[in-house]
Amino acid sequence: MPLKKIALKPGVNRENTRYTNEGGWYDCDKIRFRQGTPEKIGGWQRISSTTFLGICRSLWNWVTLGSVNLIGVGTNLKFYLESGGAYNDITPYRDHVTLTNPFETFSGSPIVEVTDANGGYIDGDFVSFYPSVTVNGVTIYGQYELTISGTNKYTIDVGTNASASGSGVGGTVQAVYQINVGPAFVVPLVGWGAGPWGSGTWGIGQPSTDAIRLWSQGNFGEDLIFGPRGGGIYYWDASFGFSPNTFSATVANPTVITTAAEYPEGTPLRFFPESGATMPAGITAGQIYYVRNPSGTSFNISATPNGALIQVTVAAVGTCRISSNAYLLNDFGGATDVPLEQNYLLISDINRFVFAFGCNDYGSATVDPMLIRWCDQEDPYNWTPASTNQAGFLRLSRGSEIISAVQSRQEVLVWTDAALYSLQYVGAPIVWGAQLVGDNISIVGQNAVTFANGVSYWMGKDKFYKYDGRTQALRCDIRRYIFEDINTAQYPQVFAGTSEGFHEIWWFYCSANSTMIDRYAVYNYMEDIWYYGTMARTAWLDSGLRNYPLAATYANNLVNHEEGLDDNLNGTPAAITSYITSSEFDLDDGHNFMFVWRVLPDITFANSTATNPNVTMYLLPLKNSGSGYSVNTATNANHSVANESFASVTRTAVLPVEQFTGQIFTRIRGRQMAMKVESTDLGVTWQMGSARIDMRADGRR
Repeated sequence: MPLKKIALKPGVNRENTRYTNEGGWYDCDKIRFRQGTPEKIGGWQRISSTTFLGICRSLWNWVTLGSVNLIGVGTNLKFYLESGGAYNDITPYRDHVTLTNPFETFSGSPIVEVTDANGGYIDGDFVSFYPSVTVNGVTIYGQYELTISGTNKYTIDVGTNASASGSGVGGTVQAVYQINVGPAFVVPLVGWGAGPWGSGTWGIGQPSTDAIRLWSQGNFGEDLIFGPRGGGIYYWDASFGFSPNTFSATVANPTVITTAAEYPEGTPLRFFPESGATMPAGITAGQIYYVRNPSGTSFNISATPNGALIQVTVAAVGTCRISSNAYLLNDFGGATDVPLEQNYLLISDINRFVFAFGCNDYGSATVDPMLIRWCDQEDPYNWTPASTNQAGFLRLSRGSEIISAVQSRQEVLVWTDAALYSLQYVGAPIVWGAQLVGDNISIVGQNAVTFANGVSYWMGKDKFYKYDGRTQALRCDIRRYIFEDINTAQYPQVFAGTSEGFHEIWWFYCSANSTMIDRYAVYNYMEDIWYYGTMARTAWLDSGLRNYPLAATYANNLVNHEEGLDDNLNGTPAAITSYITSSEFDLDDGHNFMFVWRVLPDITFANSTATNPNVTMYLLPLKNSGSGYSVNTATNANHSVANESFASVTRTAVLPVEQFTGQIFTRIRGRQMAMKVESTDLGVTWQMGSARIDMRADGRR
């Protein structure tokens, strides 16, 4: 018989059986389609050898007026700004307390127990102590992660063994606590008090969850506004930098602070001494002070925005600095009615409003999960509605809570757990109006939506959607594959991202038996096809300000995707296993068995860096649709009459790159067959065309 060309339609389809999907692809990992043919995806390279603490769930990229390219990195433990591969901790502080003789040391141990009856801290929080103190051979200074050890007690590891045991030591120190850490994943809670009051059968705990730490963030000009879901709103001013500035304070009433940066009136500041230094008398380390009467880089300070100016009676000893961490928006002098708590933040680039979704109402500390509030235009500190400004609010009606929001072309799209709304700027006095554009829909989490090519795409609880002016379900060829093997309890971990260079939307999710992200699904909106694979990532960002799509990993670092050909997550290149398997094909609808004795591959290895890049091609025979692939139990190889049913396809010359193994001789017999192409070596990339096989009819059984 003449050669038969195996030309398969693009995309992977798991909605039918392997045989029903004849003429297509059925299984894959780490491949994509380019103009209808499959190829291996690009590799990834870590951006630096430095790491951050915690699991990253949020990335945001912008450039300051000083042309500094920054990425906001929100983890369950910290909030960082990445610049030049370094992660700068700007996590806001929650509280400052003065402690007297709070330390207890244990001979031969680096563990120090701290007593603080003020509370508010939880296991895993971070606390800093100033000034430095030395007790029983150990020096305590700076930041530590704490571990709860008892009522009003926690321990820290100072890294040096104490020379003696002792309690009630350390003198007077300032303890400055960062905001509470959050869970790395959704933690189920079961038992008395775990669920809402009155839910569940009497005497039986109603399951609830400890919310995963998720951040929302966006730049307001060159500054950053961000906050954790269920937390406050924080502001970081780019003009101050992320390296703490040194300062001097005159011995005077009032004291004059001089530093390298210009701080506006009402800016909150915290001061701290370097190790071995002491603060100027009259200024307490870690306490918030407010800038008063600024003149260039000099200013006075007060303990409240309009309070008495601070006097310094004794000069500092050593070097002291101004904290570069972010501050609660409420802490800025002149801030009014800033929401105390919010579930999602968004900055409207077009109109310069800051939105808080699911926040407390005016004069109340209770969160209304369907309430939207926004600040005055161009003024993130003023949230008080008045006839002279454009601050305002509205409440949505469809659903029980707002999940997410995205800035679209001329609108802000808002997802509740049951509907999609469009917010449009209409000017005073209404300012923003809401229109229902989608009802009876779902969304799995705040990060499950992305925007590309003028269209919003998101993952619902049982299907995918898109909004392009009209809300509609997205045709999906792998819907059953995804939603029948997904951990629904970990829906909040799901995140979406784009790979604009390849016209792709990526969703990452947890498989059914995993509490960590281990799967991805891809929709190519240009070709209207789907494919999928396995990969462990925690956040994604495709920014025009960076050369490559960026992802966060469980190795606590960031990697550039589509850079190189291999897995360089940890600095040592490792091969990426990439494969694609076809659905089954047959001869004359399987009336006869077919006998294959020759295969002519069609593969290019363009841009491979390996000396002899290669892939392995498999032909997988079946006796019938229900028999499964035939396997030789003695050799554990796919059954064939004589030779093996697989062979290596290798590029045999450097140029031209299309030159490769011309033909493969084999002897394989089956009623149906599937074809698989796989690469497992370093420095290999490939694209598959249309292979041809030489086969003939070979009986009916």
